[in-house]
Amino acid sequence: MKRYKNIFLTGFSALAVVFAMSSCQKKFDAGSYRPSKPLPSYGGYTSSKQIAPDNLVAYWAFNGVLTDSVSKKGGTATGTSFGTGITNKSLQGAANSYALCDAPDGLATVKSLTLSAWVNTPPPSNGILTYFSFATTSNFWGNIECFFENGSDNTNGKLRIHLAQNGSDNTYSIDNVANLFNTWVNIVVTYNQTDGTCVLYVNGDAKNTGKAGNLTGPLAFTNIGKVTFGTTQFMTDPSQTSATGKQDWASYITGQIDQVRVYNSALSATQVSALYNLDKAGR
Repeated sequence: MKRYKNIFLTGFSALAVVFAMSSCQKKFDAGSYRPSKPLPSYGGYTSSKQIAPDNLVAYWAFNGVLTDSVSKKGGTATGTSFGTGITNKSLQGAANSYALCDAPDGLATVKSLTLSAWVNTPPPSNGILTYFSFATTSNFWGNIECFFENGSDNTNGKLRIHLAQNGSDNTYSIDNVANLFNTWVNIVVTYNQTDGTCVLYVNGDAKNTGKAGNLTGPLAFTNIGKVTFGTTQFMTDPSQTSATGKQDWASYITGQIDQVRVYNSALSATQVSALYNLDKAGR
């Protein structure tokens, strides 16, 4: 009887050990053994950092700071704050508000240009809305001015891009652009010094090809000032230019600006589309 009792106890102990071991093991999940899928690429790019990195001369991500991540130069806020952006945070505008940033060295010497920005703002109601202004200290318009013209709405969006060449002002004007307001929109403008062609892209798609007046050849900026976000160069206090002061037909962006990049080359359509999609994906 004792012998059977020992056999029973030994068998019971073995079963207990097996049960204890099995309870510590994870249930087999076939899905966990599948190879992970690579992230989708756009135009052969999987990260926005891969797009023309040697041509990137300025990048403001607005993730809680006004610093340009290329030059490491900072800025100061006048009434602006930080809100929710396209991927992280963004520059949040307000009435009579703007941000001023020291100009990156590479921005002052661009000959060809790509300027990409995400903007989410109501249409103009009190005056033109400038999302990017690169000041010249002695002329009415800056070396670069990018703004929504008065009379714009979601049926007829009007964009004006001013580009300087040795003190002369040249305007690239685009009308009848739909759906620019009250939602996040990626606006990209390129200028190619080789043929003087400007291209407007909205959300990765080319919407217009044209000229900035009679501008041809390399851009040439003079009397370098600061970069302004949220209004044009003459609406700051004090004005960024000696040529003029505040105008009653100009105003301030009360919406948001995010992910502003400047390249010293005209990106291709493939690169612009990839940048849009990768920004949207947070990559």
